[in-house]
Amino acid sequence: MKTRIGEIKKVVEVLKNGGVVVLPTDTIYGVSCSALNKNAIERVYSLRKRDLDKPCIILISKLEQLEEFGIEISSRMRSFFEKIWPGKVSVILPIPSSKQEEFEFLHRGKGSLGFRLPNFELIGRVIDQVGPLISTSANVQGFPFAKNTKEAREYFGSEIDFFLDVGELRSTPSSLVSITEDKLEILREGETELRKFIF
Repeated sequence: MKTRIGEIKKVVEVLKNGGVVVLPTDTIYGVSCSALNKNAIERVYSLRKRDLDKPCIILISKLEQLEEFGIEISSRMRSFFEKIWPGKVSVILPIPSSKQEEFEFLHRGKGSLGFRLPNFELIGRVIDQVGPLISTSANVQGFPFAKNTKEAREYFGSEIDFFLDVGELRSTPSSLVSITEDKLEILREGETELRKFIF
């Protein structure tokens, strides 16, 4: 990790200045920016040619960051999160009505957001310093995921402000679950066996 300190510092600087970066996660490379920077988020959608009504996953580094989005964590939810996170599971949670308008630029009218706490120290350090990030796969919508930064550069070129290269990543995307009123629904099964964690 010591050899990455300079790169982490650069990523943090770019993100704090409203930039867009390609970062490795514990699954695949993603296009990321601050989850609270509206202009950067719209730039990500434009770069990826992503459907404008399709929310991005938000990466966090600690459970408490969910509170920034008005989400209250029940003891049952906390127990579940502590079993699956950090890890390759994204969880869709409803945004309280009092925060719907404030975070419409994130939930895109859906009323809920997906969160993940990656099992990847490098990106955790970045989030600790910048705050939650949006993340969406490093590809133009409809094309294969970039397995390395070379492929990501072929998609985006100089439109990305910084590429953080850790070699090739071939993992599958994260599992996806939805929680509403303490009820859990599996939407996509990934590497993590979720059924043993069902409420």
